[in-house]
Amino acid sequence: MFIFGFLAFVLGVLGLKDHKTLLKQMGFTAVPPQERADHDYTPVFVMTSSMASTNMGIYYMLAALLNVRQFFTWTVPFRVVTFVVFTTAVLKKQAPLKFITVPLWELTGALLTGWALWAERNQDNSQ
Repeated sequence: MFIFGFLAFVLGVLGLKDHKTLLKQMGFTAVPPQERADHDYTPVFVMTSSMASTNMGIYYMLAALLNVRQFFTWTVPFRVVTFVVFTTAVLKKQAPLKFITVPLWELTGALLTGWALWAERNQDNSQ
């Protein structure tokens, strides 16, 4: 949980500092400002998403440091939903293929978190 939170925080800060790098990392074309249409608010959207990622990273890190198990449990189904939504966007060609790394990261995190919670619960029950 802490590592995921830290990565979300770092990527959020990266997006706030340099949205072009973040867009390229996810497989999107970073259009220079002079080529961007007046009604293209991609940098604003990346800024707001990056701020949300920064905040979410802090929530995850605090939950990990404070060992808030209920928070961990809540993340599992929501990360699976994120996987489904983002994978659907790739399959419908609304996002580039390289973007598939994002939903795969979410699914991996959900499965590992769910498995860890299940294993911990089984260990507690066996004692």
